[in-house]
Amino acid sequence: SGEFEALFISEMLAPVFESIDTGGLFGGGQGEKIYRSMMVQEYGKVVAMSGGIGIADSVQREILKMQENQQ
Repeated sequence: SGEFEALFISEMLAPVFESIDTGGLFGGGQGEKIYRSMMVQEYGKVVAMSGGIGIADSVQREILKMQENQQ
């Protein structure tokens, strides 16, 4: 569930970092896009490891409810 939460948080953070203007003398380019993606993934992992936002537990509960209803 920690991996799911980290992925979810990363996906939610990605648009925030994509909107930051990084032009200028030393910014931009394909390399920055790659490293920014890696940075956002790491931020997601850190947030998930430090307690996360509780989404993984909620999703797991809903999946269990759905499975119980199908039986």
